[in-house]
Amino acid sequence: MASSATPHGASPTGSLVSCAYNAKVTHYKIKNAFGTSIFYGDFVKFGDDNPNTTIQKDTGTTSATPIGVFLGCAYTDPTTKQFTTNNFFPASTAADDIVAYVASDPFLIMQMQSDEALTQDDLGKNVAIVQTAGSTAFGRSKNAVDGSTAATTNTLPLKIIDFVDGPDSAVGDSFTDVLVMFNVGHQLLNTTGIG
Repeated sequence: MASSATPHGASPTGSLVSCAYNAKVTHYKIKNAFGTSIFYGDFVKFGDDNPNTTIQKDTGTTSATPIGVFLGCAYTDPTTKQFTTNNFFPASTAADDIVAYVASDPFLIMQMQSDEALTQDDLGKNVAIVQTAGSTAFGRSKNAVDGSTAATTNTLPLKIIDFVDGPDSAVGDSFTDVLVMFNVGHQLLNTTGIG
């Protein structure tokens, strides 16, 4: 994987808290006919969609305010009238019962691919996010870690906490696979409320 560019957004793999990781998700509403597609592995945030607070795609790059990682959704399809589950939320879907499945643990560990080679020296550094439109064929995010931003900058949204070492990935590969966590901005740890 890491010898070719195959960004896949953020894939939850664990948590920094001491209990066993159980892939817990939280259900949040998405606004009826929300105009932006959201893909499995995208970062999402609370948005004040007057009069209600709902989930939106977090499009931040050098800063972000995530509530977590989008893991799919469910809604009554406006065409077929059938209850539908989907890896991604198609933009402008008109339904009053849209629910997002979100991995909202502030201490979530996520696997992501970098858009360039990262070295052992980048361990512990903070990075920005490359935002790319997801795949409607697979419903997956194509977001990646912005390797060129790896630095000590305390305002960058993600922190590299490990490298993925395996048959398809190693430190220094052309598109290094890394484990990251939220560095700053997670909305559940922010003392300022929403809306």
